[in-house]
Amino acid sequence: MKLDSSISAVVTGGASGLGAATARRLAALGVKVSIFDINPGAGEALAREIGGLFCRVDVTRETEVDAGFELARRAHGQEAALINCAGTGNAIKTASRDRQTGTPQHFPLDAYERIIQINLIGTFRCIAKSAAGMLQREAGPDGERGAIVNTASVAASDGQVGQAAYSASKAGIVGMTLPIARDLMNDGIRVNTIQPGLFETPLLMTLPDAVRTSLGASVPFPKRLGHPDEFAALVESLLTNRYFNGESVRLDGAIRMAPR
Repeated sequence: MKLDSSISAVVTGGASGLGAATARRLAALGVKVSIFDINPGAGEALAREIGGLFCRVDVTRETEVDAGFELARRAHGQEAALINCAGTGNAIKTASRDRQTGTPQHFPLDAYERIIQINLIGTFRCIAKSAAGMLQREAGPDGERGAIVNTASVAASDGQVGQAAYSASKAGIVGMTLPIARDLMNDGIRVNTIQPGLFETPLLMTLPDAVRTSLGASVPFPKRLGHPDEFAALVESLLTNRYFNGESVRLDGAIRMAPR
């Protein structure tokens, strides 16, 4: 896929972090970018900065996803690329004792379900709806009609204490990557997933400097947190290399996460 002004892309979770870096990189290449996010302030500001479009979309709500794609396609035409970066996490042990009373308690199932709804089902919802639209695009070289890049995490296999829901959601993204690529193989739509490690995301940047320095030092090489543009650079590679399909790729400086 050639990344230029002839194509458009949708980036979910594009108002901040890895999604924002991806939106900026694609826009710098001339791609018409639509940002799906629940944060209007940050999303609209970034859209103005890159000459893109902001669509207020909660990926857990089908009506909002449908409306977002309709708005984006009306403005920029059918997207050739979808990059799924929308996601969140929590840290709750499966079962534990209350620190004050010693009373046994378990992971609240509504909190578990929320993570699955956002990270896994929300990702699949956007994939399915974007792919259906891509079927209408004229095939390019090698019969390609579109490319999709998802965001999982090294927690898909290296989940830490309290990450049962988060790890399950990210492992689900990894697990569905190849079947979806096979579903779409005869229609020229490629599907790949990135599993980032420790990156300079808004969540990590709220931590004290000493904690972030320690986290960076735990990475084998280079001994630092990943830069969001390094994630965006891999997105670019996955979009432009037509032989890359059905893969889940770790981007983590060779780290393997410890239990805690």
